Order: sequence, then structure tokens, then C-alpha cells
Amino acid sequence: MFETIRNAWKIADLRKKILFTALILLIFRVGSSIPVPFLDASVMQAWMASAGDGNLLGYINVLTGGAFSSATVFAMSISPYITGSIVIQLLTVAIPALERLSKEGEDGRKKLNRITRYTGIGLGLVQAIAYWFLLKNQGALVYTKGFAGFFSAVVIILTFAAGSALIVFLGDQIDAHGIGNGISMILFAGILSGASSAVLTMWNYFRMGAQAVKYYFYVPLILVLFLVMIVFIVIMNSAERRIPVQYAKRVVGRKMYGGQSSFMPIKVNMSGVLPIIFASSILAVPGTIKAFIPMNPDGWLYKFLSAFNYNTGWYAILYLLLIVLFNYFYVAIQYNPVEMANNLQRNNGAIPGIRPGKPTSEFITRIISKITLVGALFLGLIATLPILLTAVTGMNISLGGTSILIVVGVALDTVRQLESEMMMRHYKGFLE
Repeated sequence: MFETIRNAWKIADLRKKILFTALILLIFRVGSSIPVPFLDASVMQAWMASAGDGNLLGYINVLTGGAFSSATVFAMSISPYITGSIVIQLLTVAIPALERLSKEGEDGRKKLNRITRYTGIGLGLVQAIAYWFLLKNQGALVYTKGFAGFFSAVVIILTFAAGSALIVFLGDQIDAHGIGNGISMILFAGILSGASSAVLTMWNYFRMGAQAVKYYFYVPLILVLFLVMIVFIVIMNSAERRIPVQYAKRVVGRKMYGGQSSFMPIKVNMSGVLPIIFASSILAVPGTIKAFIPMNPDGWLYKFLSAFNYNTGWYAILYLLLIVLFNYFYVAIQYNPVEMANNLQRNNGAIPGIRPGKPTSEFITRIISKITLVGALFLGLIATLPILLTAVTGMNISLGGTSILIVVGVALDTVRQLESEMMMRHYKGFLE
């Protein structure tokens, strides 16, 4: 990877794209440090520290690199856009008009992207209003009454919503003039900015080894396991099941077409991190309710919601089951074995030993079902491993498996794009 980046740096136009991407990410980090007016951010930081990470707000705070708890301009980051894109993806299956747009090629995709952006802006405004109510309930507002209270509310809500829309614009600029997927790169920068706190936490635990010798063993063990996890993610992201396909020969005019052998690649991790995002969002609802609503610690509702705490075994089991469920659900709405079999038949292709038509679709269904289970177990292992390590060692591991999966995936995609750019330019040093 470093060799690829070094070779890309030698090409003038690629160097400009890399520098432009770095400039956009720098603007993002600067915006994540600019405070919103009429707020006392220290109140929000204290409340987030007491509420913990096992709720929806803690999850958003991780994705924003701590900007959410600091109540800065980019506090919501790209979370409204991610929610909007997920909603539009699901509605594409349910609404025929959106499904037709998804099949209209480049123009259809542009229209869908425009709809997704408008949906993200609307959700950003709703989320900004909810964030203002949270800040008001926690006593973080400077003005709450009269015209000053109304004016400050408008400024705060519009600032949060505008910050979210500006981040999407910055991501579009990376897509047009930079390297990598813009939204993914911003998410990558936000997560990495919070990695320093994880490193500091590990260092503090290692220093505690003078009082408890076990930390001298636990800290290196966790570091080794995280390195193994990264290698495992790299392998599984590239893993695929290749179904052999044989194309029949056909004569068109004076030319003969077909007759070659190929394969149909099916990735092991077909759904990316979406099942983890779905599962963690649902399981974060009880913790969010407990953080918002004052409850009696001895009451049954408090005890019931406490069963969904991030560091409990019950949470890990539910987390794994939901990841498997959502992985199957996402693959089912994205891949249609009947359509894949019909496309093969229309192109005079067939899977060796399998009859065209229904037998082919049934064969593809069985293959996808097995691969989906493997991919779901892979995602479940990555997501639950930090929880298991926390339960065994008693250490608060602030960097979760989801964050590592996103960071590694974005890094791999960016390197692949750099390699493609150099391949198109016939870069001699790379081709050799």
C-alpha cells in the first residue's frame, strides 16, 4: 500500500488529487473543532461521559470523531446522509418508480443520488432539532427564553443542519477532484481522529501494570488481536466465490461470438458494514431511552434496559443474531438469483452441469445463502470481539470492530483506485 502511494505521488495529476483530498479532510477537521455559538459544550461533554458509549448518541460520537459531544459545526457529520442513503436503498425495493431509476443507468443513478441528498438534508434538519432539544434538556444553552432564546435556537439548528449539508458537499468535491469515495473518506477521517484516544487509553492501562501485572499481558494481547483482525478483514474483503460460466458459440453475420469460459464472482462480504450499522442502531435504542428518561435504579424498566448494556453477554448474543439477520435481509434485496439466471440465459451462458432457467437460479440461491452465512459470521466476529475482550479483561476498549472495518475497507478501496489511476496512465514503475 505504501509503495502504491509513493508511486502515485510521483505523478503530477495524482499528486494534485491527493493534496486536494488532504485539503478537504483538513477543512473537515477544522470544522469539527469550531464551536457552535450560544452553547456550553462542557455540559454536553460531561453528560456524554456519564451516559457512556452503549447508546445511539455514543455511536454517532464515534463516527464524528468526538465532534458530537463537543457540539461543533460538524457535530452530526455524515450520519443524516448515511441514514438517508439507507432509507432510499430500502425504498428502491418497495417503490417501483425508484426501482426503475436504479435500472436507468448513469442518469438514473444521478437522480437517485440527488434524491438521497435531499433526503439527507431533511433528516439533518430533523436531527438538528432533536439535538437542540437534547442540549436544552441538559442545560447547555446560554439563552432559553424570549427573543434571545428563539434566535439562538434558530442559529443552533441551522448551523448543525448546514454543517451536515456542507460535509456532503465536501464529499462530492473529493469524488470530482480527489481520490477515493468522498463520503467514505470523511467517515475515515472522523474515525481516525478518535483513534488517538484509544491509543492513549491503551498506554494508560499499560502504565497501570505497576499496580496490576495483568495489564502487562492484556495490552500486548489486545494489540496483537487487533492486528490479526486487520489482516482478517483484508483477506475477507477480497474473498469471493467464483461460479464458472460457459458461453455458447453463436454466429452473427460472418463473425463467431462466445465460446469462452468465465466466472460469476460472489463476494463473501456482500453487504459491507450496513448489517452492523442496522444492528447497533437498534440495540442502542434501549441505552438511549435510559440516558434520556430519569428512572428509578431499582425499577423493572431500568433493569430491563440495563440488560442491553454494551458490555453484557446478552448484548453480544443479540448483536450477533441481528447482524446475521440483517445480512441475509440486505443480500436478499440486493441480489436476485432469478434475474441473474435470466441474464445468463439471454447471453447464451450456462453454469457447467446445471440446466438453464430455474435449476440455475436455485443453484445460485444455494451458493448465495452459504456465502451470506459466512459473511454474516465474519461481520459478527469483527463486531463482537471488542465486546468479548472488554468482558474478559475488564478494559474499556474504545475502538470497536465496526470502526476498524470501515477504516480498513476505505483504505483498501482508496489504494485500489490509485492502482487503477496508475494503470490507466500506463505507469511504467507500477506495471513492472
